[in-house]
Amino acid sequence: MRALVAETRLHPRDLVLPVFVKEGATEVTPITSMPGVVQHTLDSLVDVARQCVAVGVGGLMVFGVPRDEGKDAVGSGATEDDGILNVALRRVREACGDDLVLMADLCLDEFTDHGHCGVLDERGRVDNDATLVRYADMAVAQARAGAHVVGPSGMMDGQVAVVREALDDAGFEDVVVLAYTAKYASGFFGPFREAVQSSLEGDRATYQQDPANLTESLRELRLDLEEGADLVMVKPALPYLDVVAAAREVADVPVAAYQVSGEYAMIEAAAANGWVDRRRCALESLTSIKRAGASVILTYYALEAATTWL
Repeated sequence: MRALVAETRLHPRDLVLPVFVKEGATEVTPITSMPGVVQHTLDSLVDVARQCVAVGVGGLMVFGVPRDEGKDAVGSGATEDDGILNVALRRVREACGDDLVLMADLCLDEFTDHGHCGVLDERGRVDNDATLVRYADMAVAQARAGAHVVGPSGMMDGQVAVVREALDDAGFEDVVVLAYTAKYASGFFGPFREAVQSSLEGDRATYQQDPANLTESLRELRLDLEEGADLVMVKPALPYLDVVAAAREVADVPVAAYQVSGEYAMIEAAAANGWVDRRRCALESLTSIKRAGASVILTYYALEAATTWL
């Protein structure tokens, strides 16, 4: 009876699995702060992509983990054909074609030796306009590698317009732009830093959103829509369900939300100690994100949920 009258329903097609692929890896590497999540090899990444297709997961969001010695001040590896992210995108697209929506993280933080999401100026601050030039090149490189969707996540002013123009000029009019519209300067990103072996020192508070602010996020949303965003993202998800709901009221494009590493790690840690029911809490959190208005949910539970829970 509860199932019959449920107002909110999760489906595997609602879910996107974030994955990490490590340059030069010959075996998967567990991420200690995210039990069950690994840094993939190219081969294991293709295997998990095929599993996602088999159980009907909606998409895959790929993050590259380059070697430390390959990082530099401008994140050159992000735009090189043999950069780990672009190689991984090609491998997955060749294996899965259009059976899985292939998304690429469009940000420089994994590829820079300073760990910031953009190019730094002479005073060590992120240079917004210089960063946009790199984002434009990165978007085209990812599209050429096979991405269906690029996700500019650096929170630079004007990033959506620049990426959209670059894609159109290069003949990739059909590649979708998923705008990270409200990405907060959050403490819940901690385990992710381990996952991508971030070189960051300090924080990103100067270009990510203030957790105290909602109006600011809605202003960013309107700007992203004006610049041509095809989807918009709120990140993290659970601490910002009010932002997800507000975005859904304003946006005339699909709203995505990212259940981030810290959200995942808290459930896993509590479950490992026997304090909560793992499956029940994971599904409850995903349902709350869907109920708040997200039609696309990025979650590390995507494959398991689609395989055994839904």
